[in-house]
Amino acid sequence: MESIGRVWGRDIQKHRDMVLDAYGPLLALAPKAGIEVTRAHAYGVHPRQVLDIFRPAGARRAPVVVFMHGGAFVRGDKRVTDEVYDNVLYWFARYGYVGVNIEYRLAPEAGWPAGADDLAASIAWVRSNIDSCGGDADSIFLIGHSAGGTHVASHAYDPQAGYLGRDVKGLVLISARVKADVLPENPNAAGVRAYFGADESLYETRSPLNHAAASPLPVMIAIAEYENPLLDLYGLELAHRIALVRRSAPRFVRLAGHNHISMVAHFNSGEDFLGREILDFFTQLK
Repeated sequence: MESIGRVWGRDIQKHRDMVLDAYGPLLALAPKAGIEVTRAHAYGVHPRQVLDIFRPAGARRAPVVVFMHGGAFVRGDKRVTDEVYDNVLYWFARYGYVGVNIEYRLAPEAGWPAGADDLAASIAWVRSNIDSCGGDADSIFLIGHSAGGTHVASHAYDPQAGYLGRDVKGLVLISARVKADVLPENPNAAGVRAYFGADESLYETRSPLNHAAASPLPVMIAIAEYENPLLDLYGLELAHRIALVRRSAPRFVRLAGHNHISMVAHFNSGEDFLGREILDFFTQLK
């Protein structure tokens, strides 16, 4: 990871695949016993509006983690490999949480604010059904990575989306794109344009970063040492704006040695610093 980190931004797609290949064998051997997985529960009518449930043995009114993957708004899957992103929910299930891994519609078919809408629909499904899966509908936490972090942040902060984080107790933004931009250094500018629209004059009002004062919902922000260009800066800026509004800094983690993809690929691999930071954050909100 350290060697990839030094050259991460030169070819993000190539290095992404290298990271997934490196973690694959570790995750294949990772602890999964005692966790029941049921897949493809429909929370909407679109084929991608489905979710997987990870239930630890004996769960009764357990807190719930809802995870939203990334993919630059135009690609991605809740199981991008046989192990990732299942690994995130397996890890939380090992610590007593019911995990929910959601799929959602992609751009250009589904443009802004479809990601926040799909997240809201999945949360509504969870609130109506998670009791039968051993979860507590009144104790829901959100984690979003990359573009998934955009959708989580839009759900929490954007008054135009209209949700303002309702029905959840807290959120974690991992390497999230909280500002829409199509700057030359953005390798995923085409995806931003596909999701947020061709009219760049709307990007400021559609960026969650600019609505940090809209919700008091507790938030933890995590970035990698080796990020996709600008995402680390946007994460810092969001933390700064929230701190100014609340007169208190949100929990913030910069994970040394990690890159944009290993931030989530490492869950359940034996390294658990970020996971334990998140658990501690959630525990304080229960």
